[in-house]
Parts: sequence; structure tokens; C-alpha cells
Amino acid sequence: MNAYRADLHIHTVLSPCGDLEMSPGNIVEKAAERGLQIIAVTDHNHAGHAKLTRKLGDDKGIWVVYGVELSTKEEVHCLAFFDTDEQLELLQEELDRMLPKVPNDPLLLGHQVIVDEREQILQNISHSLVPGLNLEISEAARMVHDLDGLFVPAHVDRKTNGLYAQLGIFPDGLEVDAVEVSWRTDVTKFVESHPELSSFTLIQGSDAHFIQDVGRTYCNLMMKERSFAEFRKAFKGVQRRKVILA
Repeated sequence: MNAYRADLHIHTVLSPCGDLEMSPGNIVEKAAERGLQIIAVTDHNHAGHAKLTRKLGDDKGIWVVYGVELSTKEEVHCLAFFDTDEQLELLQEELDRMLPKVPNDPLLLGHQVIVDEREQILQNISHSLVPGLNLEISEAARMVHDLDGLFVPAHVDRKTNGLYAQLGIFPDGLEVDAVEVSWRTDVTKFVESHPELSSFTLIQGSDAHFIQDVGRTYCNLMMKERSFAEFRKAFKGVQRRKVILA
């Protein structure tokens, strides 16, 4: 079994909150510098930089899991992870269909651009990626699982956009593959106050919006190899695969 250092929550310049330095190329370079072996870029309600980041990651020996940070109708942020181009394309179709088209105000919320590997702008997303999708959290989980992805409520401890802050409880029957606790929180103490989390795999990521924050927090994934099948087993904690918080 191998231990792979993974940061599974990174924003690019496509996210309105992402700094302009957060191009796929810069992220991959910083990930390599920090010794990360697995990363996921998880922009808000859009996966426009996933394929390029995977391509650049391959060149550096870093496995890039396809990811996105969904915002539900209740404004709960959730991470979703996928493996194939086909899954990613179907996901993007659903995101485009479910996201209310509210004009983006770059001066207020920030720019939302897709760039190439030379950091040249290919597309400016004119509608805001901030609003919640027209999906309740249970429906978002079902959509992700119908596409054979993994669904993870993000930074559940946060006072805004976290599951507990938005819903007050962890809903009975919500089908999740892991739960993310933010890097600012003592996980042991948080689970003591929310014992229902003890039955789930817990992860932590950097939630990086600035280049210096990539890899500031990471998980160690105990897996036989870097593949989505092994990634899924680590989240499920089966066959000696598991997630170890750093």
C-alpha cells in the first residue's frame, strides 16, 4: 500500500473568488513544489479547468482528479469528484441547466475566466457562478451518484455555506462518500461535538484561493495505485485503503 499526498480542494481563476495567479499551470507547479501527488481543482459550479489541469498534472507526475464545488439550493457547498471526460461533460451539462443565469459583476465578485496553458484567456463566463443550483442537497447527491461520482459536503464546520450552518443538522439518509472539515478546525474536537460524523470518512483540503495556499493542508490517501477505483475504495475505507488526515 502507498501513501499519496492529496489536496482535493483548490480553486482556479475560474472561481470568482480565485486570485488571478490561480491558473492551472501555476497550480500544478506549486503542487509539485509542495510534494503533492494528487490534486483536484474544484471551482464553483463549473469544471472548465479540469481537463487542462489533468494534462499539465500528467506532465509533472501529479494525478488530477476531476472535481467541482457545487452550491445547492440551500447554499450548502459540496465537492464532487469524477474520473472520465464523459462524466465531466455530462456534469457540465447539468450544471449549465441547473444554475440560475444571473449576470456576474466582476467589480463586486471577481472575474471568471477560462485560460489555456499559456494563461491566455479563452472564455469569460458572463453569468455568476456563485448562486445555488436549482437542486436541494439530496438531489445534488443523487445527480453526482447517477454520474458515478463521489459526493462530499464541503467545509461542514464553516459559519457560511457549511452544511451545519445552512441546515442546522446532518440530514438523515443523505448519501455522502466522505465529509470535509476545513483546515482551520480541530477535527477531533469537531467530531466530539458532532458524533454523527464518526461514521464517515473525513477529509481536509487547502480550499486554496491564492497560490501560496496550495497544499497548506492535505490528506494522505492509502491506496495501491493512483486510480479512481482506488480513490473510491479509500473514501469507503475498504480493503485497507483509507484516508489519513495530515
